[in-house]
Amino acid sequence: MNKRVAIVDDEPDLVELVALHLKKAGFQVISFPEADGFLKYLRRQLPDLIILDLMLPDADGFELCKFIKKKEEYASIPIIMLTAKTDETDRILGLELGADDYVTKPFSVKELIARVKAVLRRQETRDLPQRVEIGKTLTIDLEKYETLVDGQNVELTSTEFKILKMLASQKGRVFTRDQILDYLWGQEKLVVDRTVDVHIRNLREKLGKAATFIKNIRGVGYKLDE
Repeated sequence: MNKRVAIVDDEPDLVELVALHLKKAGFQVISFPEADGFLKYLRRQLPDLIILDLMLPDADGFELCKFIKKKEEYASIPIIMLTAKTDETDRILGLELGADDYVTKPFSVKELIARVKAVLRRQETRDLPQRVEIGKTLTIDLEKYETLVDGQNVELTSTEFKILKMLASQKGRVFTRDQILDYLWGQEKLVVDRTVDVHIRNLREKLGKAATFIKNIRGVGYKLDE
């Protein structure tokens, strides 16, 4: 996935465990035991997602979340709050301050990784324009769920459209079969990666002359490019 996740938490054992599983899932990870070091890093580089503990030694997690979401240059970074606080009021406050998800300790690391992936998928969908044009032939209308080839509507299944939408989210980027499967079914996927090839083949057949925009990178996956 090549996405960078910043973990802001002062529990080294927990950070090590979460970082290990994130790296296994294909993420880059950088961690900070306190808010000050993290804010200095934030001025130099922006992570793709922040896992934020609410009880830091030098700051209140709620205030840090509020600060990040109020800064225009940081506001779009998704935040997952991580805390031992289980009170519903704290959860509601966190979400109202702009957090994208809220996970209470103790937690399942697998569930946390699944939540990280889900939040990033939602972020990519929000960032995607409602109408994507590839060349002068293929138009994908994400608001109307329509796919047009030379102005003519092409009927796609829900799964076929989701695949096309994912590929269109970052033109030219190669998505692996595993990434596509995870996008479609998440942790509930009970299918093999060859299933993606079947859907891609059906999608290409329906797209006709526009099928050439879906390119197979042998041994890796697929991309959408002109």
